[in-house]
Amino acid sequence: MEKIPELTTLCYIEHDGKYLMLHRVKKDKDINKDKYIGVGGHFEYGESPDECLLREVKEETGLTLTSYRARGIITFVYGQDVTEYMHLYTADRYTGDMLDCDEGELVWIEKEKVCNLPIWEGDKVFFRLLEEDKGFFSVKLVYSEDDELTETQIHQS
Repeated sequence: MEKIPELTTLCYIEHDGKYLMLHRVKKDKDINKDKYIGVGGHFEYGESPDECLLREVKEETGLTLTSYRARGIITFVYGQDVTEYMHLYTADRYTGDMLDCDEGELVWIEKEKVCNLPIWEGDKVFFRLLEEDKGFFSVKLVYSEDDELTETQIHQS
């Protein structure tokens, strides 16, 4: 059986030195259960990364992004069965009012406290690259089926 990689977007919306984070506490069967992540999701057929980003942010938060930036591509390899190519963005302007999210609780977290939260170990790698702001990057993160980060590769342009 041919394995097809997952295509996703993820965005960290910035405001007053904080990131908008999604605390994934509402779904029982969720690989991100109890972790804090950004907002985003899976591509729909025919969507560009930007179209997916804008749709997913609107669906999960109620916000319409008016200023955003592509920051990198993250390749996740999880065990033998999952490969995901995630387009990572940050955003600093938006319109609209925040809604309740059916996937978790939306909370503003001070940037310097994010890495102290329950997040994936590999997320700390790209948070560091976001803070260094040295341009577009590609990161490969390999996880065991026990959620252990076993390999990291970083390429910056």
